[in-house]
Amino acid sequence: MIAAADVLITSSDAALPVRPARGVKGLEGAAAAWAAANDFTGKPGQVLIVPGSSGTPDHALLGVGEGDVDPMAGRPLTAKLPAGDWRLEGWHAAEANALALAFALGAYRFDRYRAKSAPRPRLAVPEDLDPAATQAVADACFRVRRMVDTPAADMGPAEIEAEAREVAQAGGASIAVVAGDALLEANYPAVHAVGRAAAPHRAPRLIELGWNLDAEDRPLVALVGKGVAFDSGGLDIKPAAGMRNMKKDMGGAAHVLGLAELIMGANLPVRLVVLVAAVENAISGDAFRPGDVLQTRKGLTVEVGNTDAEGRLILSDALTRAGEHRPDLTLDFATLTGAARVALGPELPPLYTDDETLAADLMTASARVGDPLWRMPLWPGYRSSVEAEIADLRNDSAAWAQAGSVTAALFLQRFAPATGSWAHLDVFAWNPRARPGWPEGAEAQGVRAAFDMLQRRFPQG
Repeated sequence: MIAAADVLITSSDAALPVRPARGVKGLEGAAAAWAAANDFTGKPGQVLIVPGSSGTPDHALLGVGEGDVDPMAGRPLTAKLPAGDWRLEGWHAAEANALALAFALGAYRFDRYRAKSAPRPRLAVPEDLDPAATQAVADACFRVRRMVDTPAADMGPAEIEAEAREVAQAGGASIAVVAGDALLEANYPAVHAVGRAAAPHRAPRLIELGWNLDAEDRPLVALVGKGVAFDSGGLDIKPAAGMRNMKKDMGGAAHVLGLAELIMGANLPVRLVVLVAAVENAISGDAFRPGDVLQTRKGLTVEVGNTDAEGRLILSDALTRAGEHRPDLTLDFATLTGAARVALGPELPPLYTDDETLAADLMTASARVGDPLWRMPLWPGYRSSVEAEIADLRNDSAAWAQAGSVTAALFLQRFAPATGSWAHLDVFAWNPRARPGWPEGAEAQGVRAAFDMLQRRFPQG
């Protein structure tokens, strides 16, 4: 599988330059004529290979428009440049740093099941750039995307656990796993109920990583991820079209493992707890049913209105466990609702938090690193829509509320830690359309924004 070091290199004598085209201003002579002949206007995302006198490529132009350069402007390069070595020339330092990361992110391809892979262009990183830090961010996003792209047969609850163990070992973290019927003894009843219908080798589990927990003078960050390895919808079975890409329903788990990898790799001055509820929402004679009333770790009961609203159930136990650590900051990631896509589409994940400072910090980071988020309201008028007649809560909000992503977030808020701040990201984790630099398939959303926010909130030294 691809690693950032495969596409970001430290130097190359044969590297050809990639220069900025801020519109067509500044282009002269043969380059200007060549641009005009190829309808190249320098608009963002355009790439033009400019030949030399021998007819072979001399340099490339990357269109960035005439305003501020999009941090992800370099993602199309790996799809539009021919294989070979390239370098950045004529860019401001901040632009070059962002372009190098974008170049790497655009190079991702999921080729595990292909007989051979096509050669990719490589980029010699600027001398003032720390390649290790850039590669670390790219590799963490590659982990997220690889996990999401892997079919459910090869990325079940046990394989999610294996990924978590790899992250823990690399970062020097502890890891504990409670699986199968032991979930009942350990008081994770909702995780058990959702995952109990799966085959024994795909048993549900609660995975917990801990890092730097003995450094009590440091703030504690908790990351919580939804890890539904495959979502059939349960007894409220999804139609075929809705089930087709449900291998990605463990995207939240992949996101928090990628973010944890970055936090530990950068040695941020925090304590870290990572909680992943990994299950398969399968169908069997032991599947949980519509109308069942489930217990949760917090002690609240939940009436099941729809077995396809299972993610919030497993997160209820995981968020409660996070709260037992008394975190200063909790972030949860989940491919939680189709309603989020109706509201904002696949490229703009909603962010929910009632902490104004945290919201501002995340939105600023989102813009700074080119990792889109959009804040949505935890509208208190809809809280009653997740209350039930015969239980404390219901997992399918009342139809009158209509705002399914908002009501799902309000459900999770009932289980969020009482200490510190909490934010919920309802990610899609998927590119439904292929475009240069964004191949169809898995996408990491919000990871870079969250990491940038954490680096600034908890700086080294």
